[in-house]
Amino acid sequence: MTQNIGLKVKEPTRECEDKHCPFHGGLSVRGKLFDGKVTGSKARQTITLQKDAPLYFSKFKRYARGTSTIHAHVPSCIDVETGDHVLTAECRPISKSVSYVVVEVKA
Repeated sequence: MTQNIGLKVKEPTRECEDKHCPFHGGLSVRGKLFDGKVTGSKARQTITLQKDAPLYFSKFKRYARGTSTIHAHVPSCIDVETGDHVLTAECRPISKSVSYVVVEVKA
């Protein structure tokens, strides 16, 4: 049985036993949404993703290129590979550096 997480995302078709899954476990999502490109998936059930964001310098009245990198947990019911575009949602801290969970794979 899939839980409603409060976001309009495509629900996974597989069931899982992961306790850190927002759809089948007890993890609740809140706060920020972060969509980006997966740059690494070497760690078990954890990915790194990167988002390009322009930075504005008011002194020079110009934009510069900036990137943000975060770590996110991947539930076992969602398949993610390097290069995919994913949507993550903020959750309680799962580990020292993981405070986001993947909720949808867009491409």
